Amino acid sequence: MQWKELEGKKALVTGSTQGIGRALALALASCGARVTVHGASSREKAMAVAEEITAAGGEASCAIADLRRLDCAATLFQQTGPVDILILNASVQYRREWACISQEEFEAQMQVNVHATLQLMQAYVPGMKQKGWGRILTIGSVQQYRPHEQMLIYAASKEAQMSMIKNLAKQLAPSGITVNSVAPGVIDTPRNREVLADEQYRKAVLAKIPCGYIGAAEDLAGAVLLLCSEGGRYITGIDLLVDGGMHL
Repeated sequence: MQWKELEGKKALVTGSTQGIGRALALALASCGARVTVHGASSREKAMAVAEEITAAGGEASCAIADLRRLDCAATLFQQTGPVDILILNASVQYRREWACISQEEFEAQMQVNVHATLQLMQAYVPGMKQKGWGRILTIGSVQQYRPHEQMLIYAASKEAQMSMIKNLAKQLAPSGITVNSVAPGVIDTPRNREVLADEQYRKAVLAKIPCGYIGAAEDLAGAVLLLCSEGGRYITGIDLLVDGGMHL
């Protein structure tokens, strides 16, 4: 999959040491983007993905910042400088019955999934405006459309994130910046692997997916590359579902 116009573009993918973020970092790098791999705390894990990119002939660096901290955006921007493409993939998710959600769990999900989204856009949008070009993508969730009884706050945080996307898409369009979301369904990632190992649970999940199979992290790459490219220049303010039809 090649999008030549991404060559030389500087991209930051948050939460890209594994799972969806890693797949998107690799995909962007394969199209010639200069990718910053971000991790919350482990430079070793971030470096491993960066080395995977460079071994394939791409260009990559790494940055470390804990998005639970209020100074996360300043910390990250200091390491990366301005970028052309901002992929806000990192998130916090707790599986809890709604009556058992703690204050700490609530605040962690809202800080990383909502507040850090705002903080990072505040940090990186000025540079995009200066260039007259930019791409911002958040990674949402099918939970916005098919609520899960153990993900009340996670789904609410993603709905809040989507409201921000629509609002800013309208405000930033005149500056040549598109702002979109890609919402994955059930994807085979380290986060989901443990619960999907339960055969009964897996069968119940598959029954809700018209395509009949669990998605791979790489299945999001096509949608993300389109929205980051010139091919997606007239698309802004949308939530593009990549879920095998699970939302139906």
